[in-house]
Formats: sequence, C-alpha cells, structure tokens
Amino acid sequence: METYIVSQTQLPTKSVHNTIKLLNEDCTIPFISRYRKELTGNLDEVQIGDIVKFKEQFEAFEKRKSAILKSLEEQEVLTSELQNKIEETTDLIALEDLYLPYKKKRKTKADTARENGLEPLAKIIMSQSRNLGSSDIATLAMKYAKREVNSEEEALEGARHIIAEWINERTDIRNMLRNQLERFATISSKVVKKYIDDEKAQKFRDYFDWNESLTRIPSHRLLAILRATSEGFIRNKIEIDDEKALFKIEDRIIKSNDAASKQIKLAIEDSYKRLLLPALSNEALSAAKEKADETAINVFAKNLKQLLLGSPLGEKRVLAIDPGFRSGCKVVCLDAQGSLQHNETIYPHAPKNDTKGAMKKISSLADAHKIEAIAIGNGTASRETEQFIKRIHFKNPIQVFVVSEAGASIYSASKIARDEFPNYDVTVRGSVSIGRRLQDPLAELVKIDAKSIGVGQYQHDVDQAKLKSSLDTSVELCVNAVGVNINTASVPLLSYVSGIGQKLAENVVNYREENGAFTSRKEIMSVPRLGAKAFEQAAGFLRIREGKNPLDDSSVHPESYSVVSKIAKDKGVKVSELLGNKTLLQKIELEKYVTEKVGMPTLKDIIKELEKPGLDIREEAKVFTFNQDIKNITDLQEGQLLPGIVNNITNFGCFVDIGIKESGLIHVSNLADSFVSDVSEHVHLHQQIIVKVLDVDVDRKRIQLKLHK
Repeated sequence: METYIVSQTQLPTKSVHNTIKLLNEDCTIPFISRYRKELTGNLDEVQIGDIVKFKEQFEAFEKRKSAILKSLEEQEVLTSELQNKIEETTDLIALEDLYLPYKKKRKTKADTARENGLEPLAKIIMSQSRNLGSSDIATLAMKYAKREVNSEEEALEGARHIIAEWINERTDIRNMLRNQLERFATISSKVVKKYIDDEKAQKFRDYFDWNESLTRIPSHRLLAILRATSEGFIRNKIEIDDEKALFKIEDRIIKSNDAASKQIKLAIEDSYKRLLLPALSNEALSAAKEKADETAINVFAKNLKQLLLGSPLGEKRVLAIDPGFRSGCKVVCLDAQGSLQHNETIYPHAPKNDTKGAMKKISSLADAHKIEAIAIGNGTASRETEQFIKRIHFKNPIQVFVVSEAGASIYSASKIARDEFPNYDVTVRGSVSIGRRLQDPLAELVKIDAKSIGVGQYQHDVDQAKLKSSLDTSVELCVNAVGVNINTASVPLLSYVSGIGQKLAENVVNYREENGAFTSRKEIMSVPRLGAKAFEQAAGFLRIREGKNPLDDSSVHPESYSVVSKIAKDKGVKVSELLGNKTLLQKIELEKYVTEKVGMPTLKDIIKELEKPGLDIREEAKVFTFNQDIKNITDLQEGQLLPGIVNNITNFGCFVDIGIKESGLIHVSNLADSFVSDVSEHVHLHQQIIVKVLDVDVDRKRIQLKLHK
C-alpha cells in the first residue's frame, strides 16, 4: 500500500507510513494536519486527503482482487500462472481483462456455438496452419453441420462467433484499441428530431449537432451532453477511425491469405462492432465522465469552502427580512446569539403598499431590540426592500446587508429547522436562517445539505457518493479551521468537529442543556460516550470563551498545555500574560522546549496562536450596494461599469449578481489579460467586484461581463 501511495503522490515514504498509521488509529484529517506535523513531515490537509483517497483506492482494488481469485477458485480454473498474473497486477483495467474470459455473463453467441460442437472448427480456422481454399473450408464446415447446425454457413458463422469472443478477450488488442480511443476518440451528438423545437431542449441547442475530441472536451460540456442525452433530447456517439482500428487488429491476427483468413477477417469485424468497440467506447466514456465528475466536484468543493468561510458579522443583534410582494416581507429579530426574539409580517410593496406602516414597524422593532444590523434575503423583492429600508431614519446607525438565500427554503422545511422552531412556520424559519447567515455563515450553512446551496454545476449528474464525500470533507475542514464555541454550537455544527460526529454532538448539547455551559475543556470528557480518543481528536477545535483556563479559547491542544505552562514559568509570568504579548513571545528560544513528542512545527504553531489567541481566520463582513438605476436586464447597456457580487464559480468563468434577476457571466477569457488556468485564483465566492458590461442578449437572458481591474 505504501509503495502505491508514494508512487501516486510523490510524498516521502516516512510521511506516508506515519500518516497511514495515524489514519488506522482513527485520527481525522484536521487533527493529523494540525497536531501531528512532526510525524507527517508537515503535510497539509490536501496532501493528507490525497493519502486517504489513494489508501481507499488501494483497499478497494485489493478487495476486488480477492473477490476475483475466490471466483476463479470456485470455478476451478485458477492456475498458478493466472494467480501470479492477478497478484502482480497493479491496474484495475488489467485485472478486469484477466478476469474477462471467466466472468459470469449472460449466454453468448459463442456459448451457443460451443454447445453445438463448433469450437474445434474455430480452432482449425484460427490456427491458419492449413492452406485452405473455398471448397476445403466448405467441406470442413460440413463435418460440423449436425443437429442444431443446418448448413456449412451456420457452422462457419458459429465458429466466427467463437473466434470473435477470443479476439475480444485478448488483452493486447483491447489495450491497442484503448490507446486509439484515448488518442483519437471523438464524441458527437445529434438532436432527436421531435425535440428540435421543444422549449425544454433549447438550453442544449449548442449540442444539437456537435463533435469534439473526447480527451479535450471540458468537464462542463461533457456533463451537459450527457444530461441532454439522459433527458432524451439528443443522442451521443463515441467514434474512432474504424478502418484504421480494424487494420491494426488484422495485422496482429491474420497470418495467411486463404479461405481461413477471410473467415477470421469477418470474425474480426464482428468482434470489433459487436463486442470490442461498444465495451471499450463505454469504458472510454466512463473514464471521461469520471474525469469530468472529479473536475466538477473539485470546483463545487472549492466554491463551498469559500462560501462556508464567508465573512461573519459576529455576535450582533440582527433584524432579518425575507422579502416578498403579495405575501409580504417576513421580519424576525434575533439576539446576538441568533435566538429568535420576535417575528411578524409587513407589506411595504404592491399590492398593499403599506409603506408608512411598515417603516414605523421596522423603526420601532429596531429600537426595541437594539438592532445593530439588518439582513435582507436576495430573492424576489430584494432590491425594492433594500431601497425601502434605506429610506428609514433610525435613531442609531444600522448597517444593511443583502444576504444569499440559496438553500434557505431547504433548511426551513428540514427536520433540523422543525426541531429548532416547532411552533413556527417555514417563512419564519427561512427569515431566521437569513439573519443567522449574516451573523455566522458557517454555523448556519452546515445545517443545509451542501448540494442544495447551489455553488456548482451539474451536481445531480456527477457521482453522488464522491460528491457527498468531497463536500463533507470540505465542511469538516472549514469547521475545524475556524473552531467551534462548544457553548453555543448547534448539533449540526458540532457533528463536523474532528472526532465528534452526529451522536456525540447530540450528547454534547444534551449535557450542556442539563448541566449549563462548559467551563473547561476537561469537562468535555464528562459527556456520555465521549472517551479519550474522541477528546484527543476534538479538544483543540472546541473553544470555551471566558473559561477557567485561558488556553481553552485557543487552538492550543490540551496535550501541549504543559509546554505553555513551562514557558510561562521560565519567563516568570502567568499563562494569561503570555496571550497577545508578541514582544515577549518572540524572545522565546523554542529550541529549549523541543522534546521527543513536541517538535519545532508544534512549538511554532503554539507561539503563533498565543500571539493572536482565538483569531477568526475569516474576513469581516462588508456592506455592499448595487447600482440603484439598474432594475432589470433592459436597463443594461454595453460599456457600463457596475458593482457586483460573485455568486457562482465554474471552470469556464464565474457568474455575478449585479442586482437583477439574471446573473451575468464573466468568461475565463474576460477575467484577465493573460491565460487563466484556475478561475478561483482571480475571484472568490461572494467577492465584491466591479464589472464591465460587454454584451446583453435580452431574448436569451444572457449577460456577458468583464472583470474591471
């Protein structure tokens, strides 16, 4: 396993060995990357994640190998030569090729021919050892025409079926065709005629007559073609040069120029069209799809990470509004910890137009609840509600933010929301979610299935197990990078903390409700079923504000408290006096504190944390305002410079909210003057940017933008 992982990652053998050992001891990626740097050689989360991925791949491969060997033993066909070949194989495709002749499958044409006694004929033809003329092969075939075989042609056809299967099972031929597909395959698509004018099919119009290299097709385009195919609007086909492929097969097999070689040529054509090409083109398409999935999932995971690490306003009292026209605007007031204090509905817009009453109500609520910020959802009536709020003269200055509603409706109808607010309907829960997203995006977004947040493309078309695994890992890394206040965190947030999980998270919250707030990290071990291993994995990521030990509100792990105490003692100060004392901390000779267990990487991390204990790695939330003159797509003109917010990132560019219903696209070619290989290096989700309008297609509701530097 180690050799395989090293070959795939190019990481040092010792680092891989120690990381595998830690993973086998049920250590998590966040814990290993943060607190076991000495053992891993300072590997980061991405490198450890790669080790996890290839470890799982290797284990799955070995499991498949064992299953194949068991099957071959049961069939009593396992020779020592075959066993050696299988055991020495390190490639899944090669393994499946070795197993192919023995794989249990539906009855084939070759099986029927064998039952009819035609295998000896097939062997004679395939041997090409006799110089057979047409009459010779006819005479030979007639010997096998009996019972189910009524003629010499049927006998020859049956023999060709057997030969075709032999050709299909030849590893060298399969690999040669794989090489042709890898280098030269194209994917083409044609519209199904009855859908040519279908309204739903028009979004796939670009692929009604399309042809492109399968190797070079971008992820989003392949997934779009496959989506259109699955919906029945188009048909796709994988193609290579058939003549060239057939010639290459013939060159490997045909050794004579007689009647036998003619039969073999027919068998080659049959094998190619009926067996080889369908199977291997599907294999090539599956490989391309797997690659496209990986690209799409990586983009999704990157976007999710940026969204989760979005700027928090912090513990401020918030008035949140889920805007609407006919149904009104749902208003809630939250305290600094996000608890619901008040809710009601106002009707400032058409058809009721109770603007005065709504203004008066918002003003009185802001006073009564000492509101410090207002959060407005970015859905229907968002712009109108923002303008309405900005006309109110508040006694104290109040910041106004527009907040993404993506996934809020999913949360409001979820079991988590029902458990939190059993006595309120979905509209109130949705407004609460909008307000809490402003206070702390991470804490609120972890309650929503990541796929529902809408920060990727074709999330329903990619491998769902891989997508879930990748997104769960992203959430876990973000939660642990930020750290969690154990006394305020919800069950969903706690469940992503290293070593905790759903059940222990519930136990933590139940313990907190029964015994009051935790006052020290030591007390965490009193939680039922939270043992030494879970404590080791979780403690460094759980924060206790104003606890007994000042280090409990830092990322310093309890296992290192003794080191900090020794440093404080040597400097003649209390531990609390070290915190934030940069001048004193920079004078510490770290070499003095290196031990067998605590190395320089850990000591440097400790000093860095003591300099700024509990520092939130996220940026502060900033107020943003759209251009108030742009209300719909018809207000746009080429050349306009507009403020916008990045609301989705793809491989081909990013989408930008400019304050109207339709988002604009900045294509990769318009992100920079030079070549852009990674969109995320130029923009990030929810980034506030200035864009230039390049083109407006009102009919297709498409807006082309350029990033304005």
